[in-house]
Amino acid sequence: MDEELERIADLIAARIRAQVAEAAAPVVPKAGAPASPCSASVQCSGCGRCVQHREHEVRSLRDHGAARVAAAPGVATVAHDLAGAIDHTLLKPEATAAELEQLCGEARQFSFASVCVNSVHVPRCRSLLHGSPVMVCAVVGFPLGAMAPGAKAFEAREAVRAGADEIDMVMNVGALRDGNYGLALEDISKVVAAARPARVKVILETSLLTDEQKVAACTLAKLAGAHFVKTSTGFGKGGATAKDVALMRRVVGPTMGVKASGGIRSREDALQMVEAGATRIGASASVAIVTGKGTKASH
Repeated sequence: MDEELERIADLIAARIRAQVAEAAAPVVPKAGAPASPCSASVQCSGCGRCVQHREHEVRSLRDHGAARVAAAPGVATVAHDLAGAIDHTLLKPEATAAELEQLCGEARQFSFASVCVNSVHVPRCRSLLHGSPVMVCAVVGFPLGAMAPGAKAFEAREAVRAGADEIDMVMNVGALRDGNYGLALEDISKVVAAARPARVKVILETSLLTDEQKVAACTLAKLAGAHFVKTSTGFGKGGATAKDVALMRRVVGPTMGVKASGGIRSREDALQMVEAGATRIGASASVAIVTGKGTKASH
């Protein structure tokens, strides 16, 4: 087993060196949506394969990594398109039942992608969101990530059993910084396996990492079968930056989602992250973002 982990670590290290040396331009993925009959008056070559008539499918494509979706002239955009990319977040330890009820009510009202909560709150949020397309996202190994892989896997499995649709796990940042890629890969892989069929986002805590370590973290997440990479917990030294999001998108390519989280307080902040390659936004100021009342942060 140790020899196998060393072999995997060597393979990862080789891939990381190749990624760091690569000077290719950022990947801007494109996507289309499945065809379906369309009875709308809008006439275009897409015929029903647009954001106006296939909203849920387009959002699913975005969640899987699409950063752009084309539309013909005259096709309207989805009113809550930005809202549909936001994980409405409440992770403070003192969160109350009343605050969770408000969180889920706002998520329903604005059609956010999900509510993101500590795993203990999953059953309550699942109940509050019953009948709604809004997902429940649970954090695992939060906010430090310094737990045994088996402990994280157990928490992820229990959260999914309680009704979580997505898992945001904090990776083993110390193992990554040590270059212990075998342990870091095991950490992510066990959560991915335990969480099935839920999707897994891997939190890198980018403020603690060099650019090379960020590349390594994204490579590990991709090799482990995770579905997203995510910038930050919001509890660390710094939050999301457009530069980090662009780097993460370049490494994972078009096959994974990128979530920007930490310090995003305004619509301008959110759109900056989307332009850099983010397909999901994590924010507690979600309502202010979609209503245009948020204050721009300095990144």
